[in-house]
Amino acid sequence: MAKSHFFQSILIANRGEIACRIIRTAKAMGLRTIAVYSDADRNAPHVKQADEAIHIGPPPVGESYLDMERILSAAKESGADAVHPGYGFLSENASFAKACAGAGLIFIGPTPDAIDLMGDKAKAKRRMIEAGVPCVPGYQDKDQSDAALTDAAQKVGFPIMVKAAAGGGGRGMRLVTDEKNLAAAIKTARSEAENAFGSGDLILERAIIRPRHVEIQVFADSHGHVVHLGERDCSVQRRHQKVLEEAPSPAVDAALREKMGASAVKAAKDIGYVGAGTVEFLLDQSGAFYFLEMNTRLQVEHPVTEMVTGFDLVEWQIRVARGEPLGFAQDDVNLTGHAIEARLYAEDVSKDFLPATGAIDFWRPASGDGVRIDAGIATGGEVSPYYDPMLAKVIAHGTTREDARARLVEALKETALFGVATNRKFLIDALERPAFVNGEATTAFIGEAFTTDDLSAAPLSREDAAIASALLHVAAREAALEQAVSAPRALLNWSSGETIKTPYRFECRGEVHALTIAPTERPERYSIETEDSAHVAKVKTVSSNAAEIQVDNRAVSVLYNLPDGPGGGRIQVSIGGRDFDLVNLNAVAVSAEDAAGAGAVTAPMHGMLIELFAKEGDVVQKGDRLAVLEAMKMQHELIAEIDGKVAAVHATPGVQVAADTLLMEIEGE
Repeated sequence: MAKSHFFQSILIANRGEIACRIIRTAKAMGLRTIAVYSDADRNAPHVKQADEAIHIGPPPVGESYLDMERILSAAKESGADAVHPGYGFLSENASFAKACAGAGLIFIGPTPDAIDLMGDKAKAKRRMIEAGVPCVPGYQDKDQSDAALTDAAQKVGFPIMVKAAAGGGGRGMRLVTDEKNLAAAIKTARSEAENAFGSGDLILERAIIRPRHVEIQVFADSHGHVVHLGERDCSVQRRHQKVLEEAPSPAVDAALREKMGASAVKAAKDIGYVGAGTVEFLLDQSGAFYFLEMNTRLQVEHPVTEMVTGFDLVEWQIRVARGEPLGFAQDDVNLTGHAIEARLYAEDVSKDFLPATGAIDFWRPASGDGVRIDAGIATGGEVSPYYDPMLAKVIAHGTTREDARARLVEALKETALFGVATNRKFLIDALERPAFVNGEATTAFIGEAFTTDDLSAAPLSREDAAIASALLHVAAREAALEQAVSAPRALLNWSSGETIKTPYRFECRGEVHALTIAPTERPERYSIETEDSAHVAKVKTVSSNAAEIQVDNRAVSVLYNLPDGPGGGRIQVSIGGRDFDLVNLNAVAVSAEDAAGAGAVTAPMHGMLIELFAKEGDVVQKGDRLAVLEAMKMQHELIAEIDGKVAAVHATPGVQVAADTLLMEIEGE
């Protein structure tokens, strides 16, 4: 008979939005919550939301969130009864689960044996083949020599996926279309896997072209009950990392759901699984599905399942960890409506989705019926280079899929995040592409639906500049009114002489936009002249960070922020999901000079310099690989922008470098 485990306090061995998510449910259940934090997260929301917080070390994950001894010490210091690992970090670390048990702590997750088995893709696949679960043809043997992998790849055939046997999240994964690229892919995947997971073991799988990525949420208790909670479609991915997720899948009907659900339950039962888990499948165009992997933890995308089933998955994780039986059977699981989730990342889409860092000048999530925001950020915070760039999840639920999709688009447009580059406009564009609207998106969706031009930074239009000038003008006027000893509001914008024209010179993304703004005789209407156009703007409503403005005959909803105050010269605006940071050159001194030029190879962000491929004196061509930088759990290749000769190398592999550090100089031909 299963044991009952009474506990009153939970230490959350994680950070960011998932830590906040767990704290929310734990507190609702009357449990005391303990957060842990690194130096970089000292003022993070999860630290403030918990009942207690324990410092666990410097920012690097190996010295804080991945340091088992520090986590266990924090649990002992705080008197915690249980540990919830969230996802990522130590959530799928069997040694950590064992260490928790050894320290007398309840690990809120599956058994160490299940984590160990399913955390190794090679072991998991061999076990699933034995259990009769459909699997993708490939290679998962113990011989990890390059020769064995090359021989196996030739037998499986190309295209083929090279994948890390441990871990997930797209790290240590490469698509190889022909044999000539296999050796490089094996080397890079092995290196990335070793750095991310501590194991360079790889598996090979036949690449299924244009599949759907469909996963089944399973739940099991310690009394032998196993159920599934339907599927999630996670096909919209970039570099094998999920971007949009939805439940149910538009490609799955009731009959297919029953088959996939039965296979997932079979997989969980075969290994004696307990807790929340996700069995991932690839679904091909014929309706055949193949086991991909099992994630022995809560998934990032779990909210869409919660919204269509009504179950709080974190609550049931806690209840199962207590030894309680599931309070429902398979027949009690009903899917109501549709839910879609968008992952909001700190990244510069126009620079090949390069992870971004920096200050969060302003954060205001959307709200409304059917909208849920899971976030771990706050105004005044900092996006650190040490952790995953996902900042928040925006989720919408509706009666139909189209209701959910339309609601999510509006929620993204109404969500303001200024100060650091994000993928918000890209998410909106993806949700509005015909293939997604029609429920036809596969894992090839982003590559097929977007061109390089589609991903370039949106230009600032004359109308956009007019909107910014009107907002700055009104803000400066209101600030002046507050400073005045006695000035009737009725006299605002009034002049006894000629109409007062205020000039603005906005710098945005290297371009300068000159214009003048002048009040008209009609209240809150302004005449705006640019170098080659004229506009009339009417400020219909304005609050501290939102406004409704009519430009000519077009009504526009605007989110905005004044990071330096009304007279500071900077304004950040979001118009239709497009974000701009404008500097009024007439108010502040700005230098846009870039002395280094294209011949300077600099670190695009903080990270570890893994490899250098060129030395002083080498001749390189535009497009050549120069270095590999590891940051935010991914390896980023630095490419030569010009043809030339390496004049100097200023860095060595194996060291941490800061953003904008000069690594190498190339003299152009």
